[in-house]
Amino acid sequence: MASVLLVDDEKAIRDSLKLILADEGYTTDSAADGEEALLKIKEFDFDIVITDIKMPKMDGMQLMQEAAKISPQTFFMIMTAFASVNTAIDALRNGAYDYLIKPVEFDDLIIRLKRLIDFKKLSIENRTLRQRISSESGYRSIIGKSEPMKKVFDLIEQVAPTNSNVFIYGKSGTGKELVAKAIHYNSRRKDNIFLPINCGAISENLIESELFGHKKGSFTGATDDKMGLFKVAEGGTLFLDEIGDLPLNLQVKLLRAIEDKQFLPVGGTKPVSTDVRIIAATNQNIYEKTKTGEFREDLYYRLNVVEIKLPSLNEKKDDIPLLVNHFIEKASNEMGKKVLGADNESMKLLINHDWRGGVRELENVIERAVIFVKNEMITVDDLTENVRGSKIDAGYPDALKEALKNFEKEHINKIIMKFDYNKEEAAKALKIGLSSLYRKMEDLGIPTKSPKDFE
Repeated sequence: MASVLLVDDEKAIRDSLKLILADEGYTTDSAADGEEALLKIKEFDFDIVITDIKMPKMDGMQLMQEAAKISPQTFFMIMTAFASVNTAIDALRNGAYDYLIKPVEFDDLIIRLKRLIDFKKLSIENRTLRQRISSESGYRSIIGKSEPMKKVFDLIEQVAPTNSNVFIYGKSGTGKELVAKAIHYNSRRKDNIFLPINCGAISENLIESELFGHKKGSFTGATDDKMGLFKVAEGGTLFLDEIGDLPLNLQVKLLRAIEDKQFLPVGGTKPVSTDVRIIAATNQNIYEKTKTGEFREDLYYRLNVVEIKLPSLNEKKDDIPLLVNHFIEKASNEMGKKVLGADNESMKLLINHDWRGGVRELENVIERAVIFVKNEMITVDDLTENVRGSKIDAGYPDALKEALKNFEKEHINKIIMKFDYNKEEAAKALKIGLSSLYRKMEDLGIPTKSPKDFE
């Protein structure tokens, strides 16, 4: 049962309230003034403090302010005479959660106290949930340590604290929504809603109503007013996935909503204000669509304040062992199996496979392997036929670190030869800096000059 501290300079009131609450099963204590109450709050973690406002030494308002510094989880309920209701309202504005009018009606006290305790439990649960979501959605929870992913992490860290709109590019399965969540939950908006909407999954007839809401009677079937997602996400982040599928007529309305921070619901005549951060994502080349008139150029530049390009799984092969182990652990926990990892042969196949379906395809392959694995290690026989058919360089050693090094050397060599030893073009294709390319070539023993240069 909850613990309650009663604070009043009248002993009769303290004793009578203490008796009533004790009969209801509450753990109770009392204090004659604010100073005594503050000492008790320092010694014991009370759930609720019920205090009079006017008291000697330290009044109820001062007590509430001082208690907040040492026990922010303690909720306050104020008692006041009818003539001082305005004072009680001031107390509510300054952090109190409820107030009682003297003389206190016991039934009213019990009902209000129970309601406040339930509210406190819900408040703590919500705060804990937000903290857990924030932790799980932080950019450090995104798996990857490859050079391309380090660049993504740096961008997330820099852009998250700002209020700027972000444009995320990436093929299917690269984790666009995961990055959007990481930006939101590391921003000042993290305690408000993150609301995703797939612009390509809603029919053209309904998407305007979904985004901006509608007024009753504005079209057949509009039997009630509806709040749009732009208003639902007030104070938070709206994630517009597959933004390239948004119809042209709605692109105009979206641009106005972003620029003016207000919009008109379908059938509405009064503008509705909004405060949302926009994160858009696509797997299409939106810049090319602006040239053909399929996407508004002004909207493109309004959305694309900061651009984040996500590498495909084939562009971050170094991360495959990390992802494999993560998905094995995840699937094992869900199925109640004990699978420790993948052996060298199967890992080499996984690293060398052409992952057209990205991370989702890899997760499906690992989930299937965990279903059929008979021992504690995934072997080649547990992988799909498609993956088993992947070519492995016969020269790859068994040690995973060395195998990755050999693969990296082979891949860089291939790209350099493709661009006829033009290191700048090769670095662009590899999506690494020119200095990084020279460093890798030196480390891996790759000649920096073409064989033609020695002829």
